[in-house]
Amino acid sequence: MNLNEQKKLIIKIGSSLLINESDGSLNKLWLDNLVEEITELKKNNHSVIIVSSGAIGLGRKYLGFDDGYNRLEQQQAAAASGQIILAHAYQDLFEKHQIKVAQVLLTLDDLEDRTKYLNARNTIETLLNIDVIPIINENDTVATEEIRYGDNDQLAARVSQLISADCLILFSDVKGLYGANPKTHPDAQLIKEIDNITNEIKSMATESKSDYGSGGMQSKIEAAKICMNSGCHTIVASGLLEKPIDNINTTNDYSHFIPQENPLSARKKWIRGMIDSKGSIEIDQGAEMALETGKSLLPVGVRAVEGSFDKGELISIVSKSGDVIGKGMTNFSDLEIEIIKGLKTSEIKSKLGYLTTNEAIHRDNLVLTK
Repeated sequence: MNLNEQKKLIIKIGSSLLINESDGSLNKLWLDNLVEEITELKKNNHSVIIVSSGAIGLGRKYLGFDDGYNRLEQQQAAAASGQIILAHAYQDLFEKHQIKVAQVLLTLDDLEDRTKYLNARNTIETLLNIDVIPIINENDTVATEEIRYGDNDQLAARVSQLISADCLILFSDVKGLYGANPKTHPDAQLIKEIDNITNEIKSMATESKSDYGSGGMQSKIEAAKICMNSGCHTIVASGLLEKPIDNINTTNDYSHFIPQENPLSARKKWIRGMIDSKGSIEIDQGAEMALETGKSLLPVGVRAVEGSFDKGELISIVSKSGDVIGKGMTNFSDLEIEIIKGLKTSEIKSKLGYLTTNEAIHRDNLVLTK
């Protein structure tokens, strides 16, 4: 696969790659090499997000926890300490290449609650727009279920959904999905392309885990399923190579889960299929013409508001003549739109007292149904 065609990339790094199994320390040499490759991706105009495990493992070593320290509050304490170590390591290594990073801690709850979902997406998109690499990890200090969830594989998939990523790369300690466990069956064949996750594909996965990682191939298949349904490619590849990203570009020695459509069309299909509209806004003719040319809906084009809705909910878009011409996910509540309707972008902040976005509905979250 040529990654040059996939401009928005998410790279998930597991604990088994980041942490030296012999002593629990950070594998800085491996991470430094990967940072070099990510720097090249940035030079080629890729947007890159890193989903990184490793906080609990690093924190256990730092706090002197042995194998007996496995209670939830001890795991959370380890995560709190390890997260600092992990963040500093990424910052130091990327700083050598004049690349800025930012830490984003998420839980599944942040991606289930619509307001938190939108806030997370806006934060990540803002970081990407100013050329900063988001370093994402589970907020293990507060997430009781997340610590046992799957070594960030499925969190990485949900982030792929969140920002409509083109490709998720799951680096592993094996080349990909095999027809049988390669550690016990040396002649097992690597499955290089998967376009449908069947029961047979699921049965090929193992639950093998390292001392520091919590996810096996089953977790990666579940992550790939989420991505495929969102129009995002998923690659499961070995991270043990000297240049794992170059290996993806120059060989086909990995497993590639192929979606049937692109991220944006999948998102639009999802919005089109939603039924429960929370309210509506009436727009003027100029705004209607702008939408027909693929533009976002701005507050200046809004004439009236109906219903009660919160930021992130589905609303209908009504023309001046009263016809429902589209629907989309609103960036403002009904009360906010009532205040800023008809206003130019430059006037919104002074009227609301804050400005989170310029669009009432972004074009990526809007479909025309007329």
